[in-house]
Amino acid sequence: MFRLKKYNRIFVVVMDSLGIGAMEDSERFGDKGVNTLGHISQSVDSFVIPNLQKMGMANLTPLKQVAAVPSSCGYYGKLKEASNGKDTMTGHWEMMGLKIEKPFKTFTDTGFPPELVAELEARTGRKVIGNKSASGTAILDELAEEEIATGHMIVYTSADSVLQICGNEETFGLDELYRCCEIAREITMKDEWKVGRVIARPYVGKKKGEFKRTGNRHDYALKPLGKTALDALKAAGLDVISIGKIRDIFDGEGITRALKSRSSVHGMEQTIEMAKETFEGLCFVNLVDFDALWGHRRDPRGYAREIEAFDQKLGILLTCLKEDDLLLITADHGNDPTYTGTDHTREKVPFLAYSPSMKGHGELPEADTFAVIGATIADNFDVTMPDGTIGYSVLDQLN
Repeated sequence: MFRLKKYNRIFVVVMDSLGIGAMEDSERFGDKGVNTLGHISQSVDSFVIPNLQKMGMANLTPLKQVAAVPSSCGYYGKLKEASNGKDTMTGHWEMMGLKIEKPFKTFTDTGFPPELVAELEARTGRKVIGNKSASGTAILDELAEEEIATGHMIVYTSADSVLQICGNEETFGLDELYRCCEIAREITMKDEWKVGRVIARPYVGKKKGEFKRTGNRHDYALKPLGKTALDALKAAGLDVISIGKIRDIFDGEGITRALKSRSSVHGMEQTIEMAKETFEGLCFVNLVDFDALWGHRRDPRGYAREIEAFDQKLGILLTCLKEDDLLLITADHGNDPTYTGTDHTREKVPFLAYSPSMKGHGELPEADTFAVIGATIADNFDVTMPDGTIGYSVLDQLN
C-alpha cells in the first residue's frame, strides 16, 4: 500500500523518568523545585554525555559539566504533561494520544485495605505478608526468607499505582507467581482498588544478601482507556515494535511485535539490532532502569552513570540510522533522585529529534502535551488518529 510519508521508520526511545524541570503546577503534586536531569548534574563531579549534548539536551536545562551547543544536530524542545498525573502509564498513554483526567489509585501511605488482602488470600490460598510501600530489594531482605520457609506471598506497593507480588523462582515458582498476579489483577479492577499495574517480581537466592530479582518480571496493566496512535498504526498495516515494558504498559494493544529487555543497556542493544532490520513503522522503546534502579532509590550518582551508559549506546544507534529514519528521545515523567521521598516528580520532559536527512536544527516551541509524539508519528504515516485523542503534529518543523 502506497503512503505519502517523510520517514520510513520512527524510533521513540523513552528514558524513563528523565524530567528536565518542574511543571507550572508541580507543587499541586507535592513537587517543588524539582529537576531530575539538572539535579543529577549538580550531584556528580563528572558527567560525560557527548551524544545527548550534540542533540541539544543541555540546551533544555542547565548542566554543571555539559555546555549547551550553539548548533545541535537536530531539533530539541520541552513537552508538558496535559494529563492529571505523573506515572508511567499516564505518561506513555498521553504520548500516544490519551489525556488521563483521573489519577490511578495509590496505596503508598496505608498499604492495601484489609478487604482487598482478605480476598486475595482467599482466592490464591496464600497468606499475604508485607503489605506496605517498600523498595523491591529491601523487602526481599526483610521477608524473602519467611516466604521461602512458609510459602506466604510478599505483597507490596510503592509511590506508583502498583500492586507487586514477589515469588522465589525455585520455591514459589513462576507459574504460581503469575497465577497469583492474574487473580490480583482481577480483584483490583474494582474502582476503589484500581491500580495501574499488578507486577510479578520473581527473584532467586536462598538467604539475605543473595536475593536478586530476575528478568522474568511481568506487568499486568490496565488496558488503555481508548484507542491510541499505536492502534491506528497497526490497523494501517504498519509495524509497531515494542522494546522493554511498552507492551505491558499498553497491555499489548496496538503492538505487532514485542521484545523484553533485561536492562536499559540491553534495551538499547536491542534497539541497535532493530535498526539493522527491515521494517516500516514504529519502534517504541522504554528504558526503565533510570527510574527503577536510580530515581526511586534516590541515587543521583547511579542515575548519572546510567545516562552515560545510555549515551555510549546512543552513539552506536546514531551510526545505524538510515536517511529515512527518525529518532525521538523523550521521557514519561520525572523522578528527581535528590528530592524527598521516593515518588515520581511532576516535570516537563525532553523532546529530541534527529534524522540523518535533516538539513535544519534548533529549538522547537514548548508543547503543552506529550501527545505531539503520537500525532507526529501518525501524520508521518498519513494515518488518522483515533477519535477522542489529543495532540498535534510537529512533523513540518522537522526539516
